[in-house]
Amino acid sequence: MGAYIVKRLLISIPVLFLISVGAFILVHLTPGDPADMFISPDMTQAQVELTRASLGLDKPLVVQYIDWIQNFLSGNMGFSFSNRQPVQEIIGQRLSPTLLLMSLSLLVAYASAIPLGILAAWKQNSLLDRCIIGWTFLNVSFPPFFLGLALIYIFAVQLDIFPTGGMSVLGADNGAEDLVMHLVLPVIVMASQFSANMIRYVRSSVIEVRHENYIRTALAKGLNRRQILWHHIMRNSLIPIVTVIGTDLPKIIGGAVITEQIFQWPGIGSLTVLAINSRDYPVLMAIVILSAIAVLIANIVIDILYAVIDPRITYGK
Repeated sequence: MGAYIVKRLLISIPVLFLISVGAFILVHLTPGDPADMFISPDMTQAQVELTRASLGLDKPLVVQYIDWIQNFLSGNMGFSFSNRQPVQEIIGQRLSPTLLLMSLSLLVAYASAIPLGILAAWKQNSLLDRCIIGWTFLNVSFPPFFLGLALIYIFAVQLDIFPTGGMSVLGADNGAEDLVMHLVLPVIVMASQFSANMIRYVRSSVIEVRHENYIRTALAKGLNRRQILWHHIMRNSLIPIVTVIGTDLPKIIGGAVITEQIFQWPGIGSLTVLAINSRDYPVLMAIVILSAIAVLIANIVIDILYAVIDPRITYGK
């Protein structure tokens, strides 16, 4: 297993390099020039060129990439074009809110989706099963921006129960209760999206395992249904479920752009939109690379979990 992990890490290095090259090219090919933010109509051409030079935009694209990769490998992500602050500081300020929002959303989603998926599979083709599946399709059909705006209108504007957005109320005590009140609506929006997919995967996986011959044998022997569910069905249903979790984990870093924008949540998602609007290349590159690293690490962790769950899976001789 150790050799396999080392091999995967070594393979991830060229993959990450290619991602950085592609992202750097695409980011710099987007319409607009970051220097336009600092250029006023009364500036001379010499001042415009000086502004571009101060941002490093006067160099050829290859030279700009070499400078960026050298700085990144030395732990320096550069400075934001917008406010000239170190990118590490900006990412650090925005990462904690995103981690909090996404972690709670995934926790709520899985805590509700896995039991509902098992229940739907156990009561297959019943009225309860149809209600659960109908609810998942309803969740998938509602775009996050529509659901978010609907919740804001009902619970924040009309009923005045929850705040419309942000992380805290200006001038308030900003305690745990205030934070929880600001978390409720965005967590509901995010959890609904994650739980809908998870319910369908859990239901499908449990139904498939439930009809295996060894489950029929266990039932014929008179084993307790609860024991069969937890010790036989769930253990053998975990691989598809873990796969879905693996695709969701990188989103903890990437955040939810739409949800954070709707609720003015000061996380990585809203930072991404600001960086795109201002053509802030260093911030965009940092977000892309961190998201890519999260995806690569999540894939390695999921592959390891496969071997832990199913002893038949071995790596790497």
